Amino acid sequence: MVLRSRGQLTLPEKIRKAARLEEGDLLEAELTDEGILLRPKKVIDPDQAWFWTPEWQAKEREADADLAAGRHSEIFMSGEEFLEALRKLAEPGAQQE
Repeated sequence: MVLRSRGQLTLPEKIRKAARLEEGDLLEAELTDEGILLRPKKVIDPDQAWFWTPEWQAKEREADADLAAGRHSEIFMSGEEFLEALRKLAEPGAQQE
């Protein structure tokens, strides 16, 4: 690689593919005892940050395990189908499992 006048580098295609880097991706650079370490920088939309919290991800893994183990009563094919099932459960005298 060649460092250009404005501090630009071109990463070899093999490295870009292996790291799944695409044009416009952000990288962090850190100076270490061994040299310079480049890391892809993860950018998360602030509106979606809740999904990536450790607590939420733990619940996602729990839900995936429940599905894989067959611990579910019904799978809904649409949001409306799901809401209709909730409406029925909310009716007076509805049987809850």
